[in-house]
Amino acid sequence: MDDAASLDFAVEPHASPVADADRALALEDPGFGRVFTDHMVTIRYKDGRGWHDATVTARGPLTLDPATAVLHYAQEIFEGLKAYRLPDGSTALFRADANARRFRASAERMAMAQLPEGLFLESCRRIVAIDRAWIPEVEGGALYLRPFMFASEAFLGVKPSSEYLFMVIASSVGGYFKGGSRAISLWVSRDYTRAAPGGTGGAKCGGNYAASLIAQAESIREGCDQIVFLDAVERRWVEELGGMNIFFVFNDGSIATPPLGGTILPGITRDSIMTLARDEGLAVREEPYALEDWRADATSGRLREAFACGTAAVVTPIGEVRGHDLGFTIGGGGPGQTTERLRARLTGIQRGLLPDPHGWIERLF
Repeated sequence: MDDAASLDFAVEPHASPVADADRALALEDPGFGRVFTDHMVTIRYKDGRGWHDATVTARGPLTLDPATAVLHYAQEIFEGLKAYRLPDGSTALFRADANARRFRASAERMAMAQLPEGLFLESCRRIVAIDRAWIPEVEGGALYLRPFMFASEAFLGVKPSSEYLFMVIASSVGGYFKGGSRAISLWVSRDYTRAAPGGTGGAKCGGNYAASLIAQAESIREGCDQIVFLDAVERRWVEELGGMNIFFVFNDGSIATPPLGGTILPGITRDSIMTLARDEGLAVREEPYALEDWRADATSGRLREAFACGTAAVVTPIGEVRGHDLGFTIGGGGPGQTTERLRARLTGIQRGLLPDPHGWIERLF
């Protein structure tokens, strides 16, 4: 099955959806990841049968056997993307095809069945179509889509599962960080690493995030917003944050970001930022950047700005970096001009306010 046309979707609308007044109240201040829509998409896979039983139905709990493979061997992957309301009232997806490709790549790394990209895209379109009323009107508001897949076979044995459940749920969201686009602070992890060469760092799987939580908790205890990880081999090279990629802006106008190499998630926002920066004529490098150079360049003024990026947080300026043996401020400690300009261009394209020269927006209805 190579496209969505090869599998019919059964649509079973929610019998008792959230009342309009209650939904409007929830959308006044949705926060991030706490307000969920009425429906979900499910598609099942079984060896010998392939993908089947595509359904759009009421969102509800799952019933799992205690021996369900994901609970024991963690075969699980997910994606995150957004649907936006455009100025003319229609809705659009941003680079969903890139999410579909990355989902397949994650499935391959985790020895899971690979969902055809057409089915991934059609699943996203379907849930936006039925739950478009859940897109909030607040600043930064969007419908955050969470496609995910897990091993659903009931079997206690260390092997790839023969059955999988793919799902898409949706959440009404506002800004990821409280306080808008303020500069965040980072804590440098010395005791923990996110990924090692040959591991799963390049896949979007839950285990990567589970491994980051203890370090993120440390950053919060130290009064910082986010953790930043160094490489697992030398504990010297900056890699990424707990859930975001990172960029550095220098005084010659150039931009750098750590190279992927299998230990860093190939972020779609990361790729978009590099493309937009090159559109402006900026030099963009993918190269290793050592922590000691980060501190020295921030101190000397060679480094003017730094920012994190991802689907949830979009583009977020970094103002301060701290650790057990260091502490330094980047630029003036607030949002920089290049960071703000790239953020404005990206969000302008996403929301239909600026031209889309790369064809990233898929207008739906």
